[in-house]
Amino acid sequence: MPGTTKTMGVITVGGLVMVTAYTVALGSNGWLWFGWVVLGLITLGMVASRST
Repeated sequence: MPGTTKTMGVITVGGLVMVTAYTVALGSNGWLWFGWVVLGLITLGMVASRST
């Protein structure tokens, strides 16, 4: 489980970098940011469940 949580963290940070680069290059896309927020919340949930 810790390896999975770390992988999700890396994917979340990578997603943030990709969405930010897309926004800078082509303009903001609300669906991309929404997807990133959902991914971040899932990652936070995994971290929270691991520590309990």
